[in-house]
Amino acid sequence: MRPPASSDGEESPRWVNLGRACEILGVNESTVRRWADSGEIRCFRTPGGHRRFAEEDLFTLIRGDQDHALEAAAVRRIRRRLHSGSKDAGWYGTLDADEREALRPLGRRLVELVGDYITKRQPRAEIEAEVDAIGHSYGDLLVSRETPLLRAMEAFTFFRRSLDETAKQLAERDQMDAEQAAMAREQIGGLADRVLLGVTAAYDDR
Repeated sequence: MRPPASSDGEESPRWVNLGRACEILGVNESTVRRWADSGEIRCFRTPGGHRRFAEEDLFTLIRGDQDHALEAAAVRRIRRRLHSGSKDAGWYGTLDADEREALRPLGRRLVELVGDYITKRQPRAEIEAEVDAIGHSYGDLLVSRETPLLRAMEAFTFFRRSLDETAKQLAERDQMDAEQAAMAREQIGGLADRVLLGVTAAYDDR
């Protein structure tokens, strides 16, 4: 198979093998494969079945903007799942175009805040306050659209799983030990719970 062609006249990426990708990122082979499968780094397979990875994506992950790169990848992963027709995203098909457009920036901002919280790029009290506001905004929007509470909980469960997966990848990328990784997941779980409380409060107030 030929390497994927570049688009919009951009220079074609340089492709490297799995060993080189592991060397650049400083992680094991299974981690590199998982990041490729979830869209964090571009990858294609040779006729012999060997993976080749876009070198520029590898260096993006280890530069100073690596946190934002991972967050962008998380957003792409969520978007793919929403449009894949998978069972856990069935609720998404019940929303009209206006509802999807209104929810999209809230979801994207929530992922960004998770990264800010874990990496301490922003005071945690400020992040928690904004997460609370996002939860209320989600709830108010869903209530105004007369979305059943069950659908709202299905959507929340979907995003919570996605955030948990982001926490795992943050732990792998930063080579956290077991205790640090558990703490990161607990922190993200706490943010997700704040969103849930905001959503349910909106339903209680209607």
